Amino acid sequence: MRADIEAAKDGSAAQATPAAPAPSAPAPAAQAAPTQDEVRGSEEVKTSNVRKVIARRLTESKQTVPHFYLRRSIDAEALKAFRGQINEQLSSTGVKVSFNDLIVKACATALKLHPEVNTSWINDTLVQHHRTNVGVAVAVDAGLVVPVLHDTDKATLSEISTRTRELAGKARDNKLKPQEMSGGTFSVSNLGMFGIDSFSAVINPPEAAILAVGAMRPEAVVVDGEVAVRNRIALELSVDHRAVDGAVGAAFLKELAEILEEPMRIIL
Repeated sequence: MRADIEAAKDGSAAQATPAAPAPSAPAPAAQAAPTQDEVRGSEEVKTSNVRKVIARRLTESKQTVPHFYLRRSIDAEALKAFRGQINEQLSSTGVKVSFNDLIVKACATALKLHPEVNTSWINDTLVQHHRTNVGVAVAVDAGLVVPVLHDTDKATLSEISTRTRELAGKARDNKLKPQEMSGGTFSVSNLGMFGIDSFSAVINPPEAAILAVGAMRPEAVVVDGEVAVRNRIALELSVDHRAVDGAVGAAFLKELAEILEEPMRIIL
């Protein structure tokens, strides 16, 4: 403005009014903020139908089944020796009995002695099972499946070993038939081969209980007043409190532990 020019010419301290800014080019469109997955370097993974079923069933189990847990460790020295004797006798057949086979058979034996655990809580009704069908958890690429050994109490150890390996192979090849995964009345989940000491398993509805088996570990324990190193296995029983009370579950686990510590009872 004229006053600004005159003030500048006279050396006045008057401050010039800034000129209006020249028109600028349009600003580029704002970019969307990165998602949390992009920040973490993550991506969505395609989920199989098996994984979806596992997720739904386990969620239902933890949300609707009141779990309680019983823990006990056993002296596995006699069980280890017994397995060696059994496999020596079966060496000519090509069949090899695992510790898990022995535990599965022992569970079936204990269930016959404690039928209150061989039950299900279905629609506010307690259902008693007259068959003993033990499921064996198997890890596959899609997740966890539980093929069932029907009439486990009537099967021999060699039959349990052969059948378990057959079903596990089918599970890994995704060839299990529906009837081979249904009808279970009790389950065993063994993570001992991964070096896991102990864990709490989620019940497989509508069964009333599942046994979690840890690794065999040498431990220093007191035997007959003396410290000795003994092989021991940690067992944990997850129980549906609607169907089975604490004392009943404890009596079952006590029986199971005694059978495993006196393993001749498994085959008698």
